Amino acid sequence: MENTILNADAKQPKPYCAVAGGAVIGTLGGLIGLGGAEFRLPLLIGLFGFGALEAVILNKAMSLIVVASALPFRTAGVPLRELTVHAGVIGTLLSGSLIGAWHGASWASRLESKSLHRVIALSLVGIAAALLAAHDSSVATAWLTGWQQTAVGCIAGYGIGIVAALLGVAGGELLIPTIVLLFGVDIKIAGSLSLAISLPTMLAGFGRYSRHQSFTVLGRQKVFIALMAAGSIAGAFVGGQLLPYVAVTTLLPLLAAILLVSACKIWKHSA
Repeated sequence: MENTILNADAKQPKPYCAVAGGAVIGTLGGLIGLGGAEFRLPLLIGLFGFGALEAVILNKAMSLIVVASALPFRTAGVPLRELTVHAGVIGTLLSGSLIGAWHGASWASRLESKSLHRVIALSLVGIAAALLAAHDSSVATAWLTGWQQTAVGCIAGYGIGIVAALLGVAGGELLIPTIVLLFGVDIKIAGSLSLAISLPTMLAGFGRYSRHQSFTVLGRQKVFIALMAAGSIAGAFVGGQLLPYVAVTTLLPLLAAILLVSACKIWKHSA
């Protein structure tokens, strides 16, 4: 059954709220190596009153902007040459995530709003657990090597692509622990690698969503997208500049707690 959506024009956000929310989310994204979308999605649903699928599509659009900005901003702490050394990691995960993103977007487009709210809430709980896993796994030690590493990397990428498309997120909260644990990459480098993987993965999901009627929300909310994206880009720059000076892993438990609270609030929307 087609996803039931709310009227996106029913609640027009105030400009300063969009800019301020985007700035905070962008800072977190630039600092941790995430698109910030896992925090933006609860805001779009709970504070700004968008329907579930429209919120996911808006989230996806703004995530693309933030990720595209955060990657060059992070070069102050992680030079691009560090990423080219790990080109194999990028290729392995992308081989699965591109397919997963397409499938995930297809499923989200067919879910009822009530069901999608529940999927989002449960996924946020899973993401909170992944953030805590990254917190406990800051020491880079590869779990597997050789063809086993490649096979598991492709499968993990597929699953991450599905989640990224269902939530409209960049997927960094899942990519970072995967890169650290599976490939033994330092967590700060993993943050930048996750952005490089997230960009094409999100484009794949975005392409699938463009076939759904809810995609028209982008045209109706151009001003809102521009304001929140502007705040996000500014925040991403600040986060990228803070990267060399902040112990990122100290933030992860707090961010996980925020996601758990958000999950509870979104679950209530499905009641």
